[in-house]
Amino acid sequence: MPPPARWLLRRLAQTVFVLWGAATLAFAGMRLVPGDPARVIAGGVQATATPAVLDAIRAQYGLDRPLLVQYAIFAGRLLRADLGRSYQLNEAVGSVIMEQLGATAALAAGAMVFGFALAVTLAVLTAGRPRTRAVSRVFEFCSISTPNFWIGTLLLIAFSFHLRWFPVLGDGLPALVLPWLTLTLSIAGVLSQVTREGVEHALEQPFALTARSRGATENRVRLRHALRHAALPVLTLSGRALGELLGGVVVVETVFARQGIGQVVVSAVQGRDFPVVTGGGSCSRRRPSR
Repeated sequence: MPPPARWLLRRLAQTVFVLWGAATLAFAGMRLVPGDPARVIAGGVQATATPAVLDAIRAQYGLDRPLLVQYAIFAGRLLRADLGRSYQLNEAVGSVIMEQLGATAALAAGAMVFGFALAVTLAVLTAGRPRTRAVSRVFEFCSISTPNFWIGTLLLIAFSFHLRWFPVLGDGLPALVLPWLTLTLSIAGVLSQVTREGVEHALEQPFALTARSRGATENRVRLRHALRHAALPVLTLSGRALGELLGGVVVVETVFARQGIGQVVVSAVQGRDFPVVTGGGSCSRRRPSR
């Protein structure tokens, strides 16, 4: 088999394994959470359903079967791309996810674009310059080590509550700025580190010296020659960055009370809506391999 085909098959196998593992962890986690799913289906914790009604619900959804049998049924549905029906909404999980996918995709795509732009700018400006590089490293350390929910909370306090530059809630473009910025800061630090190291390595190569000897300015050498040669490690890392970004979207949507897959998953966890947790959690945990 040609090497590209082997590489593609290996990546597909890893992707399937990660998705299956995420779904299995969601299955196990929801079974460990205290509470009775049948009572949730019957109308919530405060529902006054009789034991006979609860038994009928358990039989209808297979909740009265042994755990291994439930997992086998769950695995068989996954193989058929059937995520089941929401206990709370009485709607196909696929439809629930598709209804919220647009909002989540817009949030993640914008943050990815801005994250790359910020990382490339920092790398080009600070590569090979010790003073500015030290400042950039402080930013990178803070962005990598600070949780998304804390960054989002600080941005809300500063720019929404005190300065009132951006709305706390809303569906328009101004309401997207702070969520975009939160996710951008969380991924720009890692991308900036890798990009700067690649640019610094490229600046030491013979082609950079040749370009300078031909009269090319330092900025031209950085932007046209060094940055192009530093792009491969960044593209390799972008798969993992995208996976981290999708996981962070869940937190950011909750902090900013935005509609999306994250909000749906959080609500499903609170209500023990197992099919939605499995379907939405698998989407938010998808991490492409390097």
